[in-house]
Amino acid sequence: MIEQPEQKHGFIDWLKESVTAKLVFIGILILVLLIPSSLVQNLINERADRQEDMMNDVSDKWSGSQLIAGPVLVIPYQKHVKYQDDNQKEKEKDVIENLYILPDDLHIKAELHTEVLHRGIFDVVVYNTAVKVSGNFAWADLAALNISPGQLFLNKAKITFSISDLKGLKTNPVITSAGKNSTAEPVFTGDTVFNNGLQAAVDLSDLKDTQASFNYALDLKGSLELSFLPLGKTTDVEASGNWGSPSFDGRYLPDTRKVDNNGFSARWRMLYYNRPYPQQWTGDVSVLRDQKKQQNAMFGIKLRLPVDQYQKTMRTSKYSLLIIFLTFISLFLTEVIRKQKIHVFNYLLIGAAMIIYYSLLLSFSEQIGFTMAYLVASVATVGLITTFIGSLLKNRNAAFLFGFILSVFYIFIYVIIQLEDLALIIGSSALFIIVAMLMYFSRKINWDRH
Repeated sequence: MIEQPEQKHGFIDWLKESVTAKLVFIGILILVLLIPSSLVQNLINERADRQEDMMNDVSDKWSGSQLIAGPVLVIPYQKHVKYQDDNQKEKEKDVIENLYILPDDLHIKAELHTEVLHRGIFDVVVYNTAVKVSGNFAWADLAALNISPGQLFLNKAKITFSISDLKGLKTNPVITSAGKNSTAEPVFTGDTVFNNGLQAAVDLSDLKDTQASFNYALDLKGSLELSFLPLGKTTDVEASGNWGSPSFDGRYLPDTRKVDNNGFSARWRMLYYNRPYPQQWTGDVSVLRDQKKQQNAMFGIKLRLPVDQYQKTMRTSKYSLLIIFLTFISLFLTEVIRKQKIHVFNYLLIGAAMIIYYSLLLSFSEQIGFTMAYLVASVATVGLITTFIGSLLKNRNAAFLFGFILSVFYIFIYVIIQLEDLALIIGSSALFIIVAMLMYFSRKINWDRH
């Protein structure tokens, strides 16, 4: 009757005194804290999606990303075909089809003037640009297409080109070709070379040269991106702007580039070997509308914001488990070495403070930027935990030492976030040193007694 309560009492005492039991509780607590940590990451994703929605909303009202494609010379011609009527009798008729010719030389020059629009706490980069397009069409190899010159309706030729968002046009483009000016108009029929096409009529019947030159200017506005589709046998693109942090995006990088705080300039020179389109063809109007081929051929400039606070905050939050683990282990070693017990509930409060840290980081980064937000959140969290530890241990020096260790952890994470290319080697080396230190201090624990 007396031994059973003593065994129960002994088990409770063992739970209170055992180092192993304390480590098990700490391990369980770390796993429990993964739940609010994942909720914080969901909140970061939600805010990032909100930013994306705001950017799309501003782009929709201003003008979206622009893709400059074209021009293409379209020449109708008469074709004699045979067919079978309803009585299965063979007959002949004349039909009108189109000959499509891409430029021999294509020159594009774009100068961007950017600005940042604000929607609440979110920023969107927009631009105005003047795009000058010039070049020439060489005469088609009619023999290869089995077409005679007499079949062509040169007086009904058209030059067609495209921009991805017609809302961005601020003036009507005027095309100069064969010595004549013609105003481009939108193409609303479904049977078009481009989805958002514009075209202008051009009379080539009096053309005496073997080439038809062209030039036109686009007074455009857009947002986030400006891209180009290289349709010339030789395509030269020159782009410049006053944005100091561009990203050169797409299939091809520029041959030369210059980027500084005042802006950027870049040049591309593309040969037709690198494009997925023929120089000339007949019949199929959808050759240039293939989205996959466009993605594989286009290139340009992405006007990204210098700091994406959501991406950096998300990367920081992914180290939350490591920070909590190292903090708890450091606190546990302090407790064992100094022989001053800290209740598991106090571990929970410290863990909660480190989870709230990421909420602070997210909310402040939206207002003052990631770097300042990281400093504010880190100082606040380290100060809170240091003060709390000092009140628990009744020892100012031990609390300051623990605060220093926690500061080193947060500085370590910040360095990893900034040095993306060296993050792995720095992180691995630092963790190796930390494990070595844990091995050294764990020697003072008598595991057999607990």
